[in-house]
Amino acid sequence: MDEAKNNEVKDNSFDTASVKETKSQVEDKIGDTASDNNAGVNTGEKSGTSQKKKKKKKSTGRLAAEFFIKLIVTALAIWALCTFVIGIYIVHSNSGYPMLKDGDLCIIYRLGELHSGDEVAYLEGGKIRFGRIAAMPGDEVTISEENLSVNGYGVFEDTVYPTTGEGALISFPYTVPEKAYFILNDYRSDVTDSRSYGAIAKKNIKGKVIFVMRRRGI
Repeated sequence: MDEAKNNEVKDNSFDTASVKETKSQVEDKIGDTASDNNAGVNTGEKSGTSQKKKKKKKSTGRLAAEFFIKLIVTALAIWALCTFVIGIYIVHSNSGYPMLKDGDLCIIYRLGELHSGDEVAYLEGGKIRFGRIAAMPGDEVTISEENLSVNGYGVFEDTVYPTTGEGALISFPYTVPEKAYFILNDYRSDVTDSRSYGAIAKKNIKGKVIFVMRRRGI
């Protein structure tokens, strides 16, 4: 009887030790798993942070590239606008007085059709000059006794100075060639216009004056 009891006690103690050992092993495994998970989380956080940094670097570089591209496109657009559509010039004489004065800044439009009476900028003698179209291609111009007539009809203008043929280097009546325009200064006492040069070729006309900014006194 005593032997049987002793055996039972041994068996019970063995079972308790086994349970304790098993429990310890499970706890160790759980601990290892938690450590691995923590390590994985830390690694994931580090990799996520590095990816964010890379994304930030890439986005900054991309923004800089987009900025420079926009800057180049804007510069090209302004260049094309000022080359093919408008022009900016400064008046260096009083030949366009009273509409234009020495020092005024003028913006011209290159693409519009030209008509009689338009104030234009044109190239003559290597200089940009300003004047008003008095006659179109094919018209016959006559200036006599301070009167201007085109195709036999008197021309009434807004200019305050009478048109004179005195000092002109061409003879009247004068027929304007094709693809050319007869241009007179608004300040008619100054004959450095078509009265001296003859008609101005269309290719030398830069455009029609559309805006004037008075710069005198600034």
